[in-house]
Amino acid sequence: MLNSFLKSRIKDGKRLVKELSNSYEYVSILGNYIKTKRIMVSTSTSSIDDLDNECGFVIKVYKDGHYSEYSCDDIKGLKADKVINSIELKSPYFAHIKMLSEEKHEESYLREDEKPLSDKEIFDRLSKLKKKTHDTDSRIINVTTAFVKRETSKIFISNNKCLDQKYDWCNAMLSVVTRVENNIQENYTCGTNANSADALNELIELSEECTDIALRLLNAKTIVPGKYEIITDPSISGLIAHEAFGHGVEMDMFVKNRAKAKDFVGKRVASDLVNMYDGAASCVSAASYFFDDDGVEAKSTCIIKDGILQTGISDCLSAMELDTVPTGNGRRESYTHKVYTRMTNTFFEKGDSNLETMIKSVKHGYYLCQTNNGMEDPKNWQIQCTASYGLEIKDGKFTGEIVAPVVISGYVVDLLSSISMVSNERKVIGSGMCGKGHKEWVFVSDGGPCLKAEAKLSWWMKKIL
Repeated sequence: MLNSFLKSRIKDGKRLVKELSNSYEYVSILGNYIKTKRIMVSTSTSSIDDLDNECGFVIKVYKDGHYSEYSCDDIKGLKADKVINSIELKSPYFAHIKMLSEEKHEESYLREDEKPLSDKEIFDRLSKLKKKTHDTDSRIINVTTAFVKRETSKIFISNNKCLDQKYDWCNAMLSVVTRVENNIQENYTCGTNANSADALNELIELSEECTDIALRLLNAKTIVPGKYEIITDPSISGLIAHEAFGHGVEMDMFVKNRAKAKDFVGKRVASDLVNMYDGAASCVSAASYFFDDDGVEAKSTCIIKDGILQTGISDCLSAMELDTVPTGNGRRESYTHKVYTRMTNTFFEKGDSNLETMIKSVKHGYYLCQTNNGMEDPKNWQIQCTASYGLEIKDGKFTGEIVAPVVISGYVVDLLSSISMVSNERKVIGSGMCGKGHKEWVFVSDGGPCLKAEAKLSWWMKKIL
């Protein structure tokens, strides 16, 4: 259920909104309470920790086409005069904004861990997995297992809205480090779910494959740079969706004229097999919530339909400036940070091809796996995404060769337009965080089906100009 502290502040929030409404055209209050626990077991150490928790409020006001905000640790007893005296009405990126209409809405939302485990149960299962993995091979020099549970409670109050939500998310992680002489390699995997037991079970199911790849990476070669047929696993599909394309459709970038996508709405940007979505309501994953930090109901937004760019995603402020409807993508790192347009669950939708058939269709190329890193380039749509490794395919069969790392580069529209097959299974992975401009961190998830395409591959990353 909703955190008791926030629940006790709803009355104060309603009072404050009413008092401030005498001075402003619009007033809203967002309250956050976030609790995070981490349990870790590795070769050298173990711990059970309550990580930095968050509790606080942000008050947003609007008047004469401008907005401003005031943040504080608590609103109990807070006087309207103190807020008014502290607020300087300003609009750092927006001027003379037309205020959005807001319908009356009062509702409570809940998504709790339905299969909770005690700290001891989690610790014991992580310890068992660590030992089993470590005992697999003498070349394994370190194993780290971890479990993180994040419990989020929020309230949103305005003249027309009184909303609250409570939602949980769990990440279970495994890292395997191998070594032969000076050659050190690492592979990782994760299980993610709203339920503790399901997240751990998924991790255990993936652990043997993770260990096998960590050992195989000891014999990895560097790829010969060139253009190849590729098949992306769901994590690499998600990396492309998020880094290469998703940042370019965040519509606060449209307002600032920093996104090429602004000029491509209604135009072809991919093959007609490609459908792409974002939204907290698009699936249940790490970035799923019921309403965003603007108090907008979570949505599922179709960004690309049959290869045609449909729209971007937005928070309330960018929607005001662009005269569009907000998509429920207004997110804050914390109550002390500003709202930005941010991705949530971003993915390509599944198609109708069988993965085995896709592999058989490859004359010479690579099955690219395991997200490593990526760089966004909204202005130019240049893609630089790195897969941790690639499995070589020749004449429709795996050769047994493994290359690492593998950098995908080029123009994202060229890559998406080359997609010729899309697998009939989709996976969305909810274990990551995204920093906008390398700051303003929020939880995200991404994924998709396996995609067959053509791309430039190398083992080094070039600087994007």
